[in-house]
Amino acid sequence: MSLAAIEQARSGAWLEDPGFGVYVHIPFCRHRCHYCDFNTYEAQEDLHQRYVDALVGEVERSSGSDRPATSVFFGGGTPTLLPARSLARILQAVRNAVNVEAGAEITIEANPETVDEPMFEALLEAGFDRVSIGIQSLAPRVLEGLGREHSAARAVGAIRAARSAGAMDVNADLIYGSPWESSSDWRASLQGVIAEQPDHISAYALTVEEGTPLATLVRTSRIPDVDPDVQADRYEVAQELLAEAGYWRYEISNWARPGRASRHNVLYWSAGDYFGFGAGAHAHFGGRRAWTIRLPRSFASAVEEGRSTEAGSECLGPDQRAGEALMLGLRLTSGVDTAAFGRRFGPGLASRGPALEALETGGLLERRGGWLRLSSRSTLVANEVLCRLL
Repeated sequence: MSLAAIEQARSGAWLEDPGFGVYVHIPFCRHRCHYCDFNTYEAQEDLHQRYVDALVGEVERSSGSDRPATSVFFGGGTPTLLPARSLARILQAVRNAVNVEAGAEITIEANPETVDEPMFEALLEAGFDRVSIGIQSLAPRVLEGLGREHSAARAVGAIRAARSAGAMDVNADLIYGSPWESSSDWRASLQGVIAEQPDHISAYALTVEEGTPLATLVRTSRIPDVDPDVQADRYEVAQELLAEAGYWRYEISNWARPGRASRHNVLYWSAGDYFGFGAGAHAHFGGRRAWTIRLPRSFASAVEEGRSTEAGSECLGPDQRAGEALMLGLRLTSGVDTAAFGRRFGPGLASRGPALEALETGGLLERRGGWLRLSSRSTLVANEVLCRLL
């Protein structure tokens, strides 16, 4: 990919050709957070090496892709719970199988309690060039309520350690609107993270997912449910402080310095294709969506026995693909290029003419310069707006 194409991808705008991605799932955590419903497991240290071997085996036997990968993302779970040498081995297997292009963005998620400067140095040496650190909050009572094991000092220290190691692309993840958080807690967390000058900040409203300890606490009235009005207020504070600090909101929950948007994020929101390796990982190719076996031991056994790791799949029809792509693309601040969208997805916009017209008349969508986007007044109700387009 040319430098101009890379710069375009990192602008945060919707792309007609978003590239090709690789997602690698590491399903282990030292401790499962109270709000987490991801496919992750704690206290399985005896399985780590076996899982790494199986993951490398799955990658090596993959058919690869005719298209070079423009982004690779190691997520979890907590990828940095594994030794750097294991992560380097997995990444090298991906490079060998997939043809990762020069200049590709290679991200790894990290929890503060699992990293230090030597760990970051080893990760950078292995080829990771972007780190995403799960800060979540700098308020001790909020961290405790969320079930996070690190302190605020350790979280800030992780950003500093990444910089000291030479990381040039750092993201900080935050969660707002929990029952334990006051308005001053949220403002202080934002200000504390901004002071460390990460290149990218993701801020997500806490959601209560069924089956999590948090859901049990809410259902049994031991803590109050999240308050949408409070979360809306928190979001407005984030908009204000991040804009003042020079961060551009390029997606509903993601802000970046100019030219530092995540290529992997933009690929997802532009409905690009991607491989998914590891237990419970998802993949998407031209309308076919597939997912792998969720349990790490079962996943490892399948690889060891030469069986497929695919647990299921579905094929989307043209209209369904267009609807999903439109819903994803409109999460980006840029919206979608309507002419380019038509070239990729056919008459997907035209078939939604009445719904689009109603949303535009209501001031929830707007057209400008050939682009269709959410209006500023609809950002806080984006999910409700976008569901009308499916």
